Amino acid sequence: MTDTSKELSELAESIFGDADSSETGFDAALWESLEQTGLARLTLPADAGGSEAEFADAAVVLTAAGRNAARAPLVETDLQAGWLLHAAGIPLPDGPLTLATGDLDVTRTVTRAAGTLHRVPWARAAAGIVMLAGDQVLLFDPAALTITDGTNLAEEPRDTVVVEGEVTAAGVEEHVGAQLRLRGALGRALLLAGAAEGALAAAVRYAGERVQFGRPIGRFQAVQQQLAIAAAEVAAASAATSAAARVADADGFGAASTRFAVAVAKTRAGEAAGVVARIAHQVHGAIGFTREHDLRLVTTRLWAWRDEDGSEAEWAELIGTEVLDGGPDALWPLIAGAP
Repeated sequence: MTDTSKELSELAESIFGDADSSETGFDAALWESLEQTGLARLTLPADAGGSEAEFADAAVVLTAAGRNAARAPLVETDLQAGWLLHAAGIPLPDGPLTLATGDLDVTRTVTRAAGTLHRVPWARAAAGIVMLAGDQVLLFDPAALTITDGTNLAEEPRDTVVVEGEVTAAGVEEHVGAQLRLRGALGRALLLAGAAEGALAAAVRYAGERVQFGRPIGRFQAVQQQLAIAAAEVAAASAATSAAARVADADGFGAASTRFAVAVAKTRAGEAAGVVARIAHQVHGAIGFTREHDLRLVTTRLWAWRDEDGSEAEWAELIGTEVLDGGPDALWPLIAGAP
């Protein structure tokens, strides 16, 4: 880790570590801190209010956010909605942003839209809701929408939004949609890797504190073996997601190499999520399943996030297709990242 990455990691950990993760919904105080430190729009260009950082820097911040169960739409604001608005030349509203997906009825001139959007992340807290409809980027003013609160398994906002009225719209190039999907998957994979780290740390800590038969349960071989398995899964997820961020920096989101690296990262982080969450709860026993215990803050996110921005099955299918299309001679270069 470079000196810059180390400093960024320490800053992110101090901000997320001090935030109150035990509540639900949007953490306005945390978001203010992220805005003041430039972390809220880390990778966006300066003319979009961003800090112009690399995706390797975003990896540090998002992993810390996942590890601490941060209640803020970082992926949505920085990697998805903010980037999409900037690509379309639409000025970014101040405050948190979010991305919606779904089908809407729009006019031919795309000045009005009508329909219902389901499971929109953080809609109730967003200063702007953004959507890609074909080759048009749409920006909705939340004040003009009807929003019904909903949540995912981790009790993060996933709201229903009824649209009826005027929108701000601008066209983008066709490739934007594919890049937008990769950006969301990379961001979610980094959050997953961080949450897996948080779950492992909680399990190791509890195994050293919980005494059974006269000694901490962490001294029992069976528990040690399970923790070792969880640690290997965390290491694999961290390696895959960090590598994908580096490839995105080097090659851009339009490159086939980035598409493959992100697919691997999201698939591997999703696989790790299930294993780590299971072992963490096994180590904690019944207490880990209670609402009062903080373990749920990371494990429910592991279960929820693994299916968001594309499931393991979807991204694994992409990996398999690229391997088969490349043939036997392309397999090792694909695995090793060689040209």
